[in-house]
Amino acid sequence: MVRKVRLDHIGIAVSDLDAGSEFWRILGLSQSGEDESNHEQGVNIRFIATSGGKPPKLELLEPTGEDTPIGRFISRRGEGVQQLAFEVDDLESLLEELSAAGVALIDETPLSGAAGTRIAFVHPKSTGGVLVELLERE
Repeated sequence: MVRKVRLDHIGIAVSDLDAGSEFWRILGLSQSGEDESNHEQGVNIRFIATSGGKPPKLELLEPTGEDTPIGRFISRRGEGVQQLAFEVDDLESLLEELSAAGVALIDETPLSGAAGTRIAFVHPKSTGGVLVELLERE
């Protein structure tokens, strides 16, 4: 089966959205859309776009508390690249296929993501140590 898969964004864990945006602003990148909060994931989100606004984008992830996935990531590893996110056409079908192939999934069913997307995460032990987010636009 041939499926469309596209690198959508690179997630970067930061302690503060404004401070985390400063280098990217100086470099010439700009904020794409309004900041948003995902209370289910415990994170505040800001997307940063390259010139022309074409993907992939950077997604800055600020924890809303220390006991959130991003809060724990920063306390263990510090700020930095936290995940790669790929847009797919049929998230549920792909999750079923990955599970049947023995791929370790963090989420077996899609969750609500930023900008109205549905998301699911693949465990780093199945991806060579990289947290992979799969997303589908509704």
